[in-house]
Amino acid sequence: MEILLIFLAYIFGAIPSGLIIGKVFYNKDIREHGSGNLGATNTFRTLGKKAGFIVSIMDVAKGLIAVLLPVLFGTDVVHPLLLGVIAVIGHMFPVFAGFRGGKAVATSAGVLLAHNPFLFLFLVVCFFSLIKVTKYVSLSSILTAIVAILYSVIEYFFLDGTWQSFLFVMTLGFFIIYRHRANVVRIKEKTEPKVKWI
Repeated sequence: MEILLIFLAYIFGAIPSGLIIGKVFYNKDIREHGSGNLGATNTFRTLGKKAGFIVSIMDVAKGLIAVLLPVLFGTDVVHPLLLGVIAVIGHMFPVFAGFRGGKAVATSAGVLLAHNPFLFLFLVVCFFSLIKVTKYVSLSSILTAIVAILYSVIEYFFLDGTWQSFLFVMTLGFFIIYRHRANVVRIKEKTEPKVKWI
């Protein structure tokens, strides 16, 4: 059962939402446009708002479903947060798209939604507030990840949080920051695209 749940979590995470929406509805491979990334940000940039929102929802759903797998199968043999991390890894390195995936933000958000809805909502507000100020999705993602990490540190050391939650947030925060390292370079070089929809 453990292997099955881990396999399913990876498969859900590896579903290339941006690639599917782009090819099926727009006859366009978003890997050949914009940043070449399969995530929601490049979908917004390449295919527009409607496609971007749909891909965002699909990517969030991947993380959400992965965390709920133990409930759906009526078992507790695998910690839900481990399955969430596996789904995010699948999103970043999808077997269905040559292991070139997204940057972990939306799928991590889905995992967080299932695990801690309050923190999810708090970070969503932080994320969009930062986008409004900075106009950079990538920078806002990095800063929101840092906020999440700080929150997890405070929760674990001062508010009796669990070590599983602490490790989970730290891991996904690291994934998000690491996956955006090229964006940091482009921001420094002033070549990173800014958003215009907020």
